[in-house]
Amino acid sequence: MLCENISLWRRRVGHYLAHVLARGGNEVTVLARGKRYEELTKDGIVIRHYFQRKTTVDKVRVIHHLSSEELYDLIFVVMKYNDFPLVLPILAQNQSSHIVLVGNNADAHEMQNDLQKNSAVKKNIAFGFQLSGGRREVDRMICIRGGGHMVLGSLEGELSFKPLLEKAFEKVKYKLDYQEDMDAWLKSHIVPILAMNAISITSDNQFKKMAKNKKLLMQMITAIDEGFKVLESLGYTIIPANQVKFIRNYRGMVYSFLKIYHMSPITKLIDGSPYEIAALMNKFTILKQKSNVMTPHLDEIAQQFNTKFAEIAKQN
Repeated sequence: MLCENISLWRRRVGHYLAHVLARGGNEVTVLARGKRYEELTKDGIVIRHYFQRKTTVDKVRVIHHLSSEELYDLIFVVMKYNDFPLVLPILAQNQSSHIVLVGNNADAHEMQNDLQKNSAVKKNIAFGFQLSGGRREVDRMICIRGGGHMVLGSLEGELSFKPLLEKAFEKVKYKLDYQEDMDAWLKSHIVPILAMNAISITSDNQFKKMAKNKKLLMQMITAIDEGFKVLESLGYTIIPANQVKFIRNYRGMVYSFLKIYHMSPITKLIDGSPYEIAALMNKFTILKQKSNVMTPHLDEIAQQFNTKFAEIAKQN
């Protein structure tokens, strides 16, 4: 038996999640607003799968508002980190119980407490991260992925609605990778995201130029190591642990990987948000202030990014 109703707040990676769930036979509802609402209503979810070299179209129900009375088996909220606070009050008012917040998140405990405190019904909350990327074009989404894969978990031990999630994905090739310490996973993930994206934005996304700058890439590697040390000093476990092993013991290999990555055409399809990076940077700065670890390389990256971000914010 498949889920009768699944709702998604979507960002770019949310399109692929909606596609997977729809292909699995679930009744999928997508929340969108403005022009995107009109596009999805008219054309459906159009995705160009970059590596698979195919285009898919999925017709789904589209809404522009989540009322408090609507009841869904599952709600996936796929958003940038800085956008989550805008939807928490709406989620709290809704009667649905099972919610998965998907995306970068430095405030998992705070968001969960906010939802539970302000909800009329008990909320069962999970946090996840879908391992895919992409960019929106005028008439379609470009999706960069291998196989479908989401890392997810609860902040309170065993995920209470795991059977419901398994049922939703049982007819599709999509891996659910459950983590016992999802908060540590999310914070570990933030570190390379910050270092790599902050430098990219500061460098105006001149990826090929970055690939030729060994000093810059080595600074990126050292900054990631500094970030991991901050988390370790605060009692967090770095997950997956092999990240630390490679950063500290195989720097030459990591440098070669970053050089190849920044030379590849994939970088042109990654659409990072300076506003999300700024919000994550601010949160990580608060964590750093609780630590006694010196982070000169990460501090320099943050300073340069903040200067660049001020220019971007002023233009917009």
